This record gives sequence, C-alpha cells and structure tokens, in this order.
Amino acid sequence: MSHRVQQLAKKNNMTFDEFIGEMRKRGCSEPTAIKIWNGAYNEYDNFKDNDIYLSNLRKAADVLRVRTGMLVSK
Repeated sequence: MSHRVQQLAKKNNMTFDEFIGEMRKRGCSEPTAIKIWNGAYNEYDNFKDNDIYLSNLRKAADVLRVRTGMLVSK
C-alpha cells in the first residue's frame, strides 16, 4: 500500500529520486526525505508550529504542490 506522499507524487508524475532531490534542494536531509516518502512522519502526533517535522512536511507539500494538511492524516 502506498503512502499519501507516494500517491501525490504519482499524481504529479514524480519519481522517488525526483522527490528526494527536490527535498534536498530545500534543505531537507536525505534520510528525513526518505522517511517522509515512506510515511514515517505519520508517527508524530503533536505538531507544533516550529517543529522540525512540520517544517519538513511544509517542504514536502511545496515539492508536491499541495497544502500541508493534505499530508497529515486525520
């Protein structure tokens, strides 16, 4: 089963390597970008406005051209 980020990337015809590259351009480490690609960010429950995980989700949302809320499961 693919994760939300992978579904959105597929919709935008974006490969894994393209996603990781775009995340790296925005200052995200490769291991963190891979975690986001694999949906590991879903494990974090309490987001704060200045939280590093939320910052990286904002970068992913920018890469995927969606709003951050699209990446956070309800």
